[in-house]
Amino acid sequence: MYEIVTDSCCDLPYQVLAEAKVEFLSMKLQLNGQELLDDLGETFDYAEYMEQLKNGAMPTTSQINVGRYLEFFRSYAEKGIPVLYVAFSSGMSGSYNSALQAVEMLKEEYKDPQIYVFDTKAASIGEGLLVLEAVRLKKEGKTLEETLEWLEQNYLKVHSWVTVDDLKYLERGGRISKASATLGSILSVKPIITVDEGGRLINVDKVRGRNKSIQKVVDETVKNIVAPLEQIVYIAYAGDRDSAEKAKKLLEEQIKMKEVKLYPLGPTIASHTGYGCIAIFSMGVTRG
Repeated sequence: MYEIVTDSCCDLPYQVLAEAKVEFLSMKLQLNGQELLDDLGETFDYAEYMEQLKNGAMPTTSQINVGRYLEFFRSYAEKGIPVLYVAFSSGMSGSYNSALQAVEMLKEEYKDPQIYVFDTKAASIGEGLLVLEAVRLKKEGKTLEETLEWLEQNYLKVHSWVTVDDLKYLERGGRISKASATLGSILSVKPIITVDEGGRLINVDKVRGRNKSIQKVVDETVKNIVAPLEQIVYIAYAGDRDSAEKAKKLLEEQIKMKEVKLYPLGPTIASHTGYGCIAIFSMGVTRG
């Protein structure tokens, strides 16, 4: 039997991963000279962190390095346990490449370390959605190879529609200019962001006003979703649960779905989006 593992950028609550028996590697953050561990809410104080973001805090994040991957994967390799690592998008982080390097290094220590690294080209619960699908397939008795094949055939069907409320985080990340951020804040312009086929965040539209931006990400989700009655749609929110509830209500007014779940946006992702980010994740038509 094989094990499914992931990283904390999947933004699934640690209870969900614990119940699914999925181990994960935590991203690290730095805020006010202190190093924080994104352990998906097991000990991490989401409420305090989001309050700091709301007050203008600018945390930084660091990718998982080769050494940490080596230690993590070695614990499986030395026991001969095959591993499928469902990873954070290579289009947003160098962590994926670090994982590949670690696997190559383990091949020098072990005859055949069966460690497979899958690039989801997704982030947050877009990544988490694929983790849960892999878990489902494993429970159904699918082999590691069959599960990997399903992921390869379906990962581009994951849709991520995002809007942010504070433009200075996009400015810091180089996604918009300082002038655009300043003018956008004055005019209450809200960008509409998605994840492209390369796993990169791209700005695809902009609207004026918070309510219109939430309506827009809902509309895009509805336009692209496939078989909504057969899937759970996920909404992630950075501190502003009321806006997430609003998005949920708007979705339910337009389409019937199996279920809609609301989860906090993880601190690693939220450090790049700021307080107030709303993101909707679903399975739909192949993107790209």
